[in-house]
Parts: sequence; C-alpha cells; structure tokens
Amino acid sequence: MRVLGVDCGSEYTGYGVVEGDGERLLCLASGAIRLAPREALERRLLRVREELSAQIAALRPEVVAIEDVFYSVNAKSALKLGHVRGVAMMTAAEHALGVVAYAPLAIKSAVVGYGRAEKSQVQQMVARLLQLDAPPQPADAADALAIAICHIHTAATLLRQAAALR
Repeated sequence: MRVLGVDCGSEYTGYGVVEGDGERLLCLASGAIRLAPREALERRLLRVREELSAQIAALRPEVVAIEDVFYSVNAKSALKLGHVRGVAMMTAAEHALGVVAYAPLAIKSAVVGYGRAEKSQVQQMVARLLQLDAPPQPADAADALAIAICHIHTAATLLRQAAALR
C-alpha cells in the first residue's frame, strides 16, 4: 500500500509518501509546502493544490490520509486550516483517490504508542519506523509521514481482523 499523508497547515502543509504492508515501511518522499502569510489566501491554496498534485502524479499513492478536524480556540486559524484541508481533499478527489481522516490522538498512538506524545517524540519514532538517518524536517513533514504510517498500520490491522473472522 502506498499512502500520501498530508498535515494541513496555514503556514506549512507537510506531505509524506510511505509504502508499506503493515510490517515494513519505506519513505518515498517528504517535505513541506511553505505558504507565505502575506500572499493572498487563494494563491496559497492554489500552491497547495499544485504541490500535492505534483506529488500524486510523481509517486502514485493509492489513498490520501489527513488529520481529522480538531477544534481550535482561534476561529480564524481553524477556518484557514479548513480551507487547506478542503483543498487537500479536493486534490485527492481530482486524482480519483479516496481520503481517510484520523484523529490526532489516533495518529500519535499508532506511531508513538501514546496519544499525547510531543512533536519531537513523533519525529524520533517516524525516523525509527522508516529507518531514516535523522528525524524528518520540518516537523510538518514528520507529522505527514506519521499520518501515512497510521493509515498503513490501521489498514493492516483491519485486514488481519477480517481474516480472523472468516
């Protein structure tokens, strides 16, 4: 299974493509799309779409995994995040890819084993699971890889459960 993980953000949107079978994991690409705060929102959103489309075209993931909606105290920040999240979902749909969403606690639990793990712990575990020489930078790229890993682990678990029920 090949998964594009996307960590939506209004300043940096992380992405990471991971291939795995539930046991072995391979990082194919990761990075972050830097969005200039002074640029018009519609231009920033277009940039997210173009960058994610390029990753999808180059690496051919089977599914896109994103972080589920979380509630923010700052309504303006939540709205900007929602715009980016919508563009990521739309981009996946343009490429006929399904989208799955995971709660932040589920992502951290799947990768670190603890739902309230710190960003640095997520970066360290992502590096270990993917056998990288160093933790992915920036943290947004590590978060995107963590989202992809979460989906691969979840899908593998669901397959094992379905097989056990037969």
